[in-house]
Amino acid sequence: MTRLDPQPWMTAPETVRLMQALGEGRFVGGAVRNALLHRDVADIDVATPLVPAEVVKRLEAARIKSVPTGIEHGTITAVVDGRPYEVTTLRRDVVTDGRRAIVAFTTDWAEDARRRDFTMNALYAAADGEVFDHVGGVADLQAGRVRFVGDPVQRIREDYLRILRLFRFHAWYGRGALDAEALRAGATERTGLARLSGERIQSEMLRLLAAPDPGAVLNAMAREAILGEVLPGEVSIGRVERLAAIDRDAFFTPDAVLRLAALVPPLAAAPVAERWKLSNADRDRLLDLTSAGEALAPHLSAREVRRLLYRLGKQRFRDRLFLAWADDPRAAIQWRALLAMADAWQRPQFPLSGREVMKAGVPEGPLVGKVIAEVESWWIDSDFTEDRFSLAERLKAVVQAVAR
Repeated sequence: MTRLDPQPWMTAPETVRLMQALGEGRFVGGAVRNALLHRDVADIDVATPLVPAEVVKRLEAARIKSVPTGIEHGTITAVVDGRPYEVTTLRRDVVTDGRRAIVAFTTDWAEDARRRDFTMNALYAAADGEVFDHVGGVADLQAGRVRFVGDPVQRIREDYLRILRLFRFHAWYGRGALDAEALRAGATERTGLARLSGERIQSEMLRLLAAPDPGAVLNAMAREAILGEVLPGEVSIGRVERLAAIDRDAFFTPDAVLRLAALVPPLAAAPVAERWKLSNADRDRLLDLTSAGEALAPHLSAREVRRLLYRLGKQRFRDRLFLAWADDPRAAIQWRALLAMADAWQRPQFPLSGREVMKAGVPEGPLVGKVIAEVESWWIDSDFTEDRFSLAERLKAVVQAVAR
């Protein structure tokens, strides 16, 4: 019998209070999977044979807030002292269309397990840590084998997002080659990905790209013509692999949007941003990084670095640096030095205001901005001089030139 050692999230007062209120419930899915692997647990899901109305009744009796976040699928969010838990009634799929399902409730734990996607996600644990495994999930988890529950084609046709989830889960939990039967099914059913919303594709792909080393699964997706279903054009997987190596060697946190910028060809950036429904910030960042812009070189002087940092800002400079580093990893020492300079850099304050320009004889209006822009350009080229006399002389010269 498999048993979880006591986990902080299991013994937390909020969790204990919830499980006591339900009376009948087991932890399920990611929390159990990650705990067995001694990885961090973020979200805690609970499965129960209780129907939603009974779940709400018991939560209210225990003075626990309940939110019907997915009640048509049997899901209630229980909020205990500010901490959310998803509580879902055991169920089976009645009708599926590749995107959503109509479900019926059940009291059979094994039946609930059989409708889940991967065996490693179909694990349950009681409050005392006893693990219940109806589909061989523990063995698959220990072997690093991402395997569908039951027939892979059937599982995929129930929800085509499971094709992308196969690769995402292998990137995070798999070892060695992908499960052959699962890979074959994903390749066969790949055109179903066109039926998915952009938001769902975005969520899975960005989580895949944030894996420690997504290169192997991206290559597998490309070989099976699956990657082309969600990313148009000639992608640069090698560039992503080099970025991942930089992150691994230097202990940097993987950045999914930066890796996406490394992956997609420039002309595909806008279509991908639209198809995936990226947030405005992520879209702008992706388009900025894939457009022709300032190229960074490892031999930049300190003065050139300061100039670029001022024009780009620290984040945009860092983004460009990492992409350039991925293109020229042999210059790692130089890139590290430039990165250290960027991290230590403090943006200087341009020492000229519009009021000072008007005092110099420029009438209020758009001409003030033009004068400021020209003086600021000179100030940047002077390496941000603090010499007030030189600044005053430059302002005078620019004003005289504009007045002609």
